[in-house]
Amino acid sequence: MTKKLTVGLVGIGKIARDQHLPAIAADPGLELTACASRHAEVQGVRNYPTIEALLAAERDLDAVSLSAPPQVRFAQARAALAAGKHVMLEKPPGASLHEIEVLREMARKAGLTMFASWHSRHAPAVDTAREWLAQRAVRSVDVRWKEDVRKWHPGQKWIWEPGGLGVFDPGINALSIVTRILPHEIVLQTATLFVPSNTHTPIAANLDFVDLNGATVRAEFDWRHGPREQWEIEVQTSDGTLLIEQGGKRLSIAGEVVDVGPEREYPSLYAHWRELIERGEEDVDVRPLRHVADAFLLGARREIEAFVD
Repeated sequence: MTKKLTVGLVGIGKIARDQHLPAIAADPGLELTACASRHAEVQGVRNYPTIEALLAAERDLDAVSLSAPPQVRFAQARAALAAGKHVMLEKPPGASLHEIEVLREMARKAGLTMFASWHSRHAPAVDTAREWLAQRAVRSVDVRWKEDVRKWHPGQKWIWEPGGLGVFDPGINALSIVTRILPHEIVLQTATLFVPSNTHTPIAANLDFVDLNGATVRAEFDWRHGPREQWEIEVQTSDGTLLIEQGGKRLSIAGEVVDVGPEREYPSLYAHWRELIERGEEDVDVRPLRHVADAFLLGARREIEAFVD
């Protein structure tokens, strides 16, 4: 493309400042022209208090990236699509599975690109792991995804409300990697959700899956972990152990470290979105969110002590 795609960013919180803004700025095919946020502004672009105000003023805008909490994402995405804008959804793509299907159909009818992004799938170890596992028999998988909620979501109330997902907000990152790298689909068998007495969503969860060949997949998510994060996926195969660490930044196979290059998750996300728009395609994979929904459907709820931020 000779013309840069003009982009509006909606939701200027921690993830937007840490990841979205630098990634857009680094992409030569994108130009950030406007932002919308109730409580924040970005220097050097036009700022609006709501997405409705942004869309009314920025009629020539090409695309909108949504990084606000999932509970409000459906209304925002619907407004952007109705205004003729391509849409990128931060993970999780929505608060429910059905709303994503409604948005996907809106985008298709309008000839617009919708991208349900999973940033952890763009971690440098993921595609190398996927290629290696495609030629091996998987015997078992252990997922250990643990961190300190007070560090990563300080004072954020929306994560504990319905639709906020609780510990599945980071846990869904692990599920996005697992569904990307494993050669066979997985199906949830049982789940246990540990829910503080003063929240709606879990602070920890244990999930047990099985793949279509009978391999077991165990996932342990915990927001009470610290001070060092544990973001690991260990896959036992017919040819040894594959281990993803540091959320996908590090890969080892049979004990040998594999060079996977530098981390560039969000730059890769935006490059992929831009290429989808150029080709007139979509990328909407809801499997990670479907597994979370299944956990809420099948999970045994265990009430634990109240959470104190």
